[in-house]
Amino acid sequence: QARPVESGGGSVQTGGSLRLSCDASEYTKADYCRGWFRQTPGKEREAVADIYFRDGITSYADFVQWRFTISQTKDTVSLKLENLEPEDTAVYYCAAAYQGLWNTCRSALATFRNWGQGTQVTVSS
Repeated sequence: QARPVESGGGSVQTGGSLRLSCDASEYTKADYCRGWFRQTPGKEREAVADIYFRDGITSYADFVQWRFTISQTKDTVSLKLENLEPEDTAVYYCAAAYQGLWNTCRSALATFRNWGQGTQVTVSS
């Protein structure tokens, strides 16, 4: 499968907003989970949010604190970032995986390895 293609990153000031988008047209079977991760230099990639393709149920990392919203169409998965803080500065990546026997989408997405280029989000104070 082709690597995901992310877009929509940029530079904003504290409190600003961005909308990230990912072409997820290869990941549209009912049992797929789709989600977003982020990574800063020297740190491991961390899960941000995920959504189950079949019913749209979402899950967020604790640090999101109601500031981000994941959504999807058949062919795209988006992440709306609001009230951004400098700590949100990172490269954001999208991912997809079959939920299969995993209990949660987060567990399934942790197996994803076909990372794209990501999109840079920079938040200045």
